[in-house]
Amino acid sequence: QVQLVESGGGLVQAGASLRLSCAASGTIFHITAMGWYRQVPGKQRELVATIITSGSTNYADSVKGRFTISRDNAKNTVYLQMNSLKPEDTAVYYCNANSAPYGMEYWGKGSLVTVSS
Repeated sequence: QVQLVESGGGLVQAGASLRLSCAASGTIFHITAMGWYRQVPGKQRELVATIITSGSTNYADSVKGRFTISRDNAKNTVYLQMNSLKPEDTAVYYCNANSAPYGMEYWGKGSLVTVSS
């Protein structure tokens, strides 16, 4: 089993920065990708950014150039640095871990990010 715990959300003004953290624990040797998704009420959860074991990253077009995903393997932690935040970035941000060999997926409980105009 894999546990994911997010932290770092909060209320900020437009143009500010926040960094989200996701600490993974448990049986994580089979995790091949981690990422961040976000969801607002009434809408589907959407991809924000992912990072795979090779270090390759992928971003949603809406956050390219503003958000950066990174990881610290020693700490089993993935980060999402969010700069130049916009009100439309307001959402609950979820950490995701994916195991390609086992076809399994894990989610954190979410961290609320609110950006005021």
